[in-house]
Amino acid sequence: MIVVSNRPKRIQCNNEYDELQKVILCEPQFMAIREVINETQEHFKNENINVGRAMKQHGQFSQLLSDHGVEVIKLPSFQHYPEQVFTRDIGFTIGQTIFTAEMAADIRQGEENELQKWLKTEHISFLNLSEHSIEGGDVIVDGNTLYIGMSSRTNEGAIHQLKGILPDYEIIPISFNEKYLHLDCVFNIVSPNEALIFPEAIDHNTVKMLSSRFDLIEVTEKEQFTLGTNVLSIGRKKVFSLMGNHDVNNRLTERGYDVIEVDISEIIKSGGSFRCCTLPILRG
Repeated sequence: MIVVSNRPKRIQCNNEYDELQKVILCEPQFMAIREVINETQEHFKNENINVGRAMKQHGQFSQLLSDHGVEVIKLPSFQHYPEQVFTRDIGFTIGQTIFTAEMAADIRQGEENELQKWLKTEHISFLNLSEHSIEGGDVIVDGNTLYIGMSSRTNEGAIHQLKGILPDYEIIPISFNEKYLHLDCVFNIVSPNEALIFPEAIDHNTVKMLSSRFDLIEVTEKEQFTLGTNVLSIGRKKVFSLMGNHDVNNRLTERGYDVIEVDISEIIKSGGSFRCCTLPILRG
């Protein structure tokens, strides 16, 4: 279903690395591990989430985005959505279109409704993908090419649906070990010719194909667990990355990136990092 506004606003995202101008976040006010839905949560299920610490870390991240000229929009938090901090999954922007996702996990279903309410209030058009499950963590945009993870959250039907909606795009499905949840937990593009990858999660032929398109920066197993691939580029080679992921951060710094190190370790306990926590709606 397409919802069309009567006062269209500028929406644009053509890749993962142009200058970020506007992004949607949601505070982890009710964040908790209630139903284990990924390997990271399994590791931290007994410890669970310190909400006060998560709120403080998220606030620092949000403020730094603002300090770097990014307009931060915050969706309201609700107690019945403990994973709502990961706004990337509830939608994604391709070109001038915002797509709202169909959430696969029961505990996350309904989050997309809050995004749709905000879009309607702001008179922003969107396309609701409701026929097949798909989540934004599996959708990586690079110009007219889309890399879409085939996972427990995104199925072949959704990929086929997108091919019909976006006939001018090259859509490349990527299979990976489903225990890593989303594609952006093992692969992420940071520039027109560079990408981060955890190759152990992806089959050899796919890694070879990606290496023909990008200079791949490999992430270690240790730093994959702390989501070393899941950085957020805000343009001009500025990248948000986890404080403590020294190998990834050093590799990026050596390549001329300005790495903005932030501690969101409490949020990562639930299996998502900077890219997961952000839904860009305007880059350029």
